[in-house]
Amino acid sequence: MNKLKSKKASERIGQILLWLFLLFALAIFSVPYLFMISNSFEKFSFSLPFPPRIFPKQIIFDAYQYILGLDIFTVAFRNSVINTVLTVAIELLVATLSAYGFARIKFPGREMLFNIYLLTLMVPGFLNIIPQFITLGAIKLPFPGLSEGLVGTRPGLILIYVATGICGYTFFLRNFFRGLPEALSESVIMDGGTHMTIFTRIMLPLSKPAIGTMTILALQGIWEEYFTAKVLLGANESMITLPMLLQRLNGEHATRWEWVFAASILIQIPVIILFILFQRKTVIGGLSEGSVKQ
Repeated sequence: MNKLKSKKASERIGQILLWLFLLFALAIFSVPYLFMISNSFEKFSFSLPFPPRIFPKQIIFDAYQYILGLDIFTVAFRNSVINTVLTVAIELLVATLSAYGFARIKFPGREMLFNIYLLTLMVPGFLNIIPQFITLGAIKLPFPGLSEGLVGTRPGLILIYVATGICGYTFFLRNFFRGLPEALSESVIMDGGTHMTIFTRIMLPLSKPAIGTMTILALQGIWEEYFTAKVLLGANESMITLPMLLQRLNGEHATRWEWVFAASILIQIPVIILFILFQRKTVIGGLSEGSVKQ
């Protein structure tokens, strides 16, 4: 009895220490964000207040009005939405199909091809940017605006986004597909079903949590991506994205920090809304329990 009480007491102390550590970490990581929010409501002359303050002395919305009033902001917002939605839609289609193929269909060279997929994940993205740039420049399509190559175009950017994201998402979904009972697929095949039936009627419904998680990660990654877009789009004003616009607000010799902070908050609002709406769309287990008799 005493051992049981001491065990419960130690577990309670461990939980208290864990919560204290998490609250301390939350306070540390929240300070820069609170500083950004606070100073977005003030007005500066190209310099931040010293000493730094967390709470604003005044609350004005001049910075937000300035950012929302920029014509280029509307262009950047539209481009970011289009790039993100199209990229994630294509990635979802290709990644789910390829993950199912690697998980459930046996074909010659499957493991070797999947290992090549994994090898591409180990290469840092910035090392690929020059070959990607050269390859896009060599791809010429018989369509208006694409006959000189895909550099500086939306199709070229989306192509790179999809190509670089497919391998990771395939790896993520393949492991989830392989965790589902084989008996589910076998029962469909015995009833005369095909792999397409298994994919659409069995795999996709049971994989909604994994696909939802992948979708949220993909949306956030493309929405906040800067480096690839900057290199491939260059100075094309019509293709500017929100991260590129945010970087442009940094002046060469001085910066209006309230503009930068206001733009940063406005850019993060869609991501925050998505997180709030889909925070329960996480990978959970047990969805297929009870679907097959033991």
